[in-house]
Amino acid sequence: MAAALDDEGLARLAELHGVATSYRPAPDRTVAVPASAVVAALAALGVDAGTPSAVRAALAARERELRERLLPPTLVHWAGDARGPAALAALPPGTRLHVETEQGEEREGTPGLPEGLPQGVHRVTAGAPDGRTGHAFLIVAPDRLPVPAGRSYGLLVQLYSLLSRRSWGMGDLGDLAELAGWAGRTAGAGFVQVNPLHAAVPGAPTDPSPYRPSSRRFPDPVHLRIEEIPEFAYVADVADAADRSRLRALLERADRLRADVLDKGALIDRDAVWELKREALELVLRVPLGPGRQAAYDAFRAEEGQALEDHATWCALAEAHGSQWRRWPGGLRDPRSAETARARAELAGRVDFHARLAWLTDGQLRAAQRAAREAGMPVGIVHDLAVGVHPEGADAWAQQDHFAAGMSIGAPPDAFNARGQDWGLPPWRPDRLAASGHAPYRHLLRALFRYAGAVRIDHVMGLFRLWWVPQGSPPTEGTYVHYDADAMLALLALEASRAGSVVIGEDLGTVEPGVRETLQRRGVLGTSVLWFERDWEGDGRPLPPERWRADCLATATTHDLPPTASRLTGDHVDLRDRLGLLTRPAADERAEATADAAEWLALLGSLGLLDSPAAGPPGTDEEAEVQGVHRFLLRTPARLIGVWLPDGVGDRRPQNLPGTWDQYPNWRLPVADAEGRPVPLEELTASPRLRALLEVLRDPADASAPVVVADAVDRAGRLGPGGLAGLAGPAGPG
Repeated sequence: MAAALDDEGLARLAELHGVATSYRPAPDRTVAVPASAVVAALAALGVDAGTPSAVRAALAARERELRERLLPPTLVHWAGDARGPAALAALPPGTRLHVETEQGEEREGTPGLPEGLPQGVHRVTAGAPDGRTGHAFLIVAPDRLPVPAGRSYGLLVQLYSLLSRRSWGMGDLGDLAELAGWAGRTAGAGFVQVNPLHAAVPGAPTDPSPYRPSSRRFPDPVHLRIEEIPEFAYVADVADAADRSRLRALLERADRLRADVLDKGALIDRDAVWELKREALELVLRVPLGPGRQAAYDAFRAEEGQALEDHATWCALAEAHGSQWRRWPGGLRDPRSAETARARAELAGRVDFHARLAWLTDGQLRAAQRAAREAGMPVGIVHDLAVGVHPEGADAWAQQDHFAAGMSIGAPPDAFNARGQDWGLPPWRPDRLAASGHAPYRHLLRALFRYAGAVRIDHVMGLFRLWWVPQGSPPTEGTYVHYDADAMLALLALEASRAGSVVIGEDLGTVEPGVRETLQRRGVLGTSVLWFERDWEGDGRPLPPERWRADCLATATTHDLPPTASRLTGDHVDLRDRLGLLTRPAADERAEATADAAEWLALLGSLGLLDSPAAGPPGTDEEAEVQGVHRFLLRTPARLIGVWLPDGVGDRRPQNLPGTWDQYPNWRLPVADAEGRPVPLEELTASPRLRALLEVLRDPADASAPVVVADAVDRAGRLGPGGLAGLAGPAGPG
């Protein structure tokens, strides 16, 4: 018989393993989680709590382990803190410390932090007089992450949606570099933020969501600009007549695919794009690398090591056996098995092919960041880090020992989604992370920061805790599991500082008390969206600009929300009505949406931010109102102001409509104008409407003296019942 949740032993056992037995969806409300969720979470952590006797045994073992160990698996020291980690200071008198630094030095010392340790991740061994020994990773990190040196604005866009007349049916890294170069030089923008560019799981069709990747460590080669690979120019020198004809046919098919989207209104077909690019890459990669290029590729493989070998091996095995690795022949399901080693050797050519794709994509990502910085952008490209990975993907296969079996992450019930959410993403095990010095997380950050001027962390609250849902249970029957947030933040600060990169946390929705304050103290910028910034603790009215927090990216909308024109005109209600997504009469929804927009426009008008306040309802002078919204954002003290690029041409369609799957073309829409006509990059940058909007942001005087950014702790606008969490339905995180 399973232990009950009110069993003190189970509650204590859960606490000692970071598993919650209750949570608070609101300050005045506490909800107990089911005992079954606690038992399942503990089981995923390797702890048997299935019976009262098992609980007693596991509790005794855990208490003994904590009592007898000399050191926890991971220690954190923030630079400037003279005290050092408490666990070191608490070691028994006479304990000797041996430190192997990340830089290869060796230090000896007594309890307390050895003097002069450099920043990095070090190995500490403690030897006590009674013969006990202990081992730990010691993270020495800067006290704060880098923050933008000044104030800037930037463009937000889903890269696949940004087609040019040169791309092959979806936006690519060449388009990203072109946009950054134009926006920096011509429009004075400081950054371009894109969706996650992580490697996807191939399928039929491939899941188009960029928030369910195969790997977060390696980027997706579908984003390559084929013509900008140096070896492309020499294909004709090594190809026979048949292959030269094949390449010409591929280029012609790419032209048709692009024309289908831009000229005929077809949806973006990622699978068709990848099929063309894969065939072209097979030809391009037959061209031998020159000595310098070969040396660079060899260095990349050596630097990425086992992680790249695993990723490329998974890709090769997926070609041979399908992308669902749990259905592969038994031995291949284990990345360290003898069968996998033999398969890696047999498929060495394909492993090399996929490793080279990772290298080529990494190179074009770095080139995009260089283009942004050379164009004068102080930040450059802002990359998005998804909250998790697909359970059948490369990371889940290669890092099986770090993932919690039988669990997925999601969100608990809230006012907008009484059923909760299950995102279908396996969570990392906090115990295994700590025991490895958080190695998978650390290496992921290092790889991402090398081509990012900033990183947006999706669902940044996941650094503190994640909602675990047992497989086969509804998301209402999950529980929170806590992570070592101090270690996660320290590694984030360490790697961001080494790269000189900024970090933006997506902290919308339900946030545990103290999390925003901790993130702000460490220099992680938050995310503030205009329509949710209301005085939820007071009269509920729109929050005046001077009361917005300074340490944030302020935007009018996101990829999961209606574009600004859609919200002003009420088109978003009509769309949800057509798809049967409304839970109330359409007339009531429209009236509420109109009142919401009117209230915001009234505030903008009272501040003099509308050139000529319209006499009619919201949307009467749509372009002027969109400009007024962005003048308002400039009035806030936000360090970064983000402009949803489709807002610049009047696009009314959200890129993702939470709560839908096949009812709406999520993640497959090109940027379009108000009539739904796709707008290629060449026309986008010439758009008078976009240029007029960007002039508002380029000239701060147009905002009537924006508030000066302060370094002091600011008054964060709290998200209330209108928060984003309730809008992130079955479509998943993001």
